[in-house]
Amino acid sequence: MSKLVIVGTVAFDAIETPFGKTDKILGGAGTFIGLAASNFQVDSAIVSIVGGDFPQTYLDLLKERNIDVSGIEIVEDGKTFFWSGKYHNDMNSRDTLATELNVLEHFNPVVPEIYKDAEVVMLGNLHPSVQMSVLKQMNKKPKLVVLDTMNFWMDCALEELHKTIKHIDVITINDEEARQLTGEYSLVVAARKIHEMGPKYVVIKKGEHGALLFHDDNVFYAPALPLEEVFDPTGAGDTFAGGFTGYLAKTEDFSFENMKNAVIHGSALASFCVEKFGTERMLNLDSEEVQRRLRQFQQLTQFDIELT
Repeated sequence: MSKLVIVGTVAFDAIETPFGKTDKILGGAGTFIGLAASNFQVDSAIVSIVGGDFPQTYLDLLKERNIDVSGIEIVEDGKTFFWSGKYHNDMNSRDTLATELNVLEHFNPVVPEIYKDAEVVMLGNLHPSVQMSVLKQMNKKPKLVVLDTMNFWMDCALEELHKTIKHIDVITINDEEARQLTGEYSLVVAARKIHEMGPKYVVIKKGEHGALLFHDDNVFYAPALPLEEVFDPTGAGDTFAGGFTGYLAKTEDFSFENMKNAVIHGSALASFCVEKFGTERMLNLDSEEVQRRLRQFQQLTQFDIELT
């Protein structure tokens, strides 16, 4: 089993959807990625930063799931990163109501010494130069580097993003971001252009319409599980990334065929994430539920076809 380093925000969220609203709750990309990956019992560590206002109980929740938190810097006189958003009725679009960078503004990640030899690195959605600084700290080249990014960095740090993308193996972005990064509407053409930037594998997330995995001329599509209700989409993409990398770190098989399995595992975990507000569902998930959900995905996608 491989060691997994996760870099991303550990934060507060306040969320409003058609189903209700929350006060400040546990959130952040690093949190969702870590909780998802913990379902595979991997040796993982989160590298992040929080303020003195961040409850010890939240750190304990992560430790209870065997996530190393020694790489989470605590700035006692600082405030934790905070995001607030309101989702529209379609649950696909949202308005950001508040973004307070706080301690994240001066975040210089420090990878714990015992994780500098990690085989798998998951670079959550942060400034590309911050993501690159983590790779420079590793004692050896990881066997697999996965990067998540967003259109904000394409708008304000495109040059740095291109430099960082050269050093990764897998990129996970949504369809809108793939189109912006490449200037191509066709996702097949966009994936090919992203391959040319460096990544061997391209994962394009399409929300409720599933995810696409590209490698050279090979394409794999995983549907999203149809759900009766979606309470809160926050963190679903990060949960997908955590399930994807957690599965790969556990199996230590980084082939295209096994990445198909990783995409399904990531999709299955993301389908749980949206069922409750914030991290609530991920904190109350057991392995039996995950196995049942995976069987649902199997039934959703398996069929016999007679070719004439």
